[in-house]
Amino acid sequence: MNRILFIIVTCVMLSFQPQPDWVLVWEDNFDTDGVIDETIWSKIPRGRSDWNNYMSDHEPLYDVKDGNLILRGMVNPGIAGDTVPFITGGVYTKDKKGFQRGRIEIRAMLGNAQGAWPAFWLLPFDNTPWPYGGELDIMERLNGEDIAYQTVHSHYTYHLRKNTPLQGSSSPIRNNEYNTYSIELYADSVVFFVNGSRTFHYPRIETDLKLGSAADDDGQFPFDRSFYLLLDMQLGGSWVGKVNPDDLPVEMYIDWVRFYEWK
Repeated sequence: MNRILFIIVTCVMLSFQPQPDWVLVWEDNFDTDGVIDETIWSKIPRGRSDWNNYMSDHEPLYDVKDGNLILRGMVNPGIAGDTVPFITGGVYTKDKKGFQRGRIEIRAMLGNAQGAWPAFWLLPFDNTPWPYGGELDIMERLNGEDIAYQTVHSHYTYHLRKNTPLQGSSSPIRNNEYNTYSIELYADSVVFFVNGSRTFHYPRIETDLKLGSAADDDGQFPFDRSFYLLLDMQLGGSWVGKVNPDDLPVEMYIDWVRFYEWK
């Protein structure tokens, strides 16, 4: 074989090496119309933060149809006793199902609206206070951008303001189409993907900070623990900006959620 051709073929083969073998141990394909599996999912209650201050259990915000979980954000239709301008839907596995040392994949199509802020993310199953237990953002998207943001948060990155190693990335997505967002959880690192392409790696490192934190010395890597998963369609906030009511309702279609462990 021609030497140049051999090098090209070898490089192509190396670039298409198969991913490590994983075994699918749990999935939700949302294939039962009108039914959310309440043994796994709960509706996210309203809170005081930007990400949950419009959450509601209003039925029109939720649907399971044609193999998709549909979460919506809309103008408040005049719910008695509820004075917020908008309402949004979200579900989580809090106190029901945790994920640790494996690969989570979520296939979804995101709707476009000024002020739309859909997100898929992880918080500690044992409810360790934020940010000491860590937060892993598998996907956040603003308005109608064709970019997904993926980020890690911890005491180390938030309180100590340490940005080494790199704590986040932004990656292109196909607007108005389904995309797959993934995270791999290891004892010594977390790795992020969009549509099968690796986007961001956050490792456990040795640091010279010894603060005596019960979590992990300086809290640089609190991520080797069980997490619960949140899927939410939020509107407005200091990061995403103001909401345009004329763009509503906005919908997010989630085709499936899968969890794999090492073969």
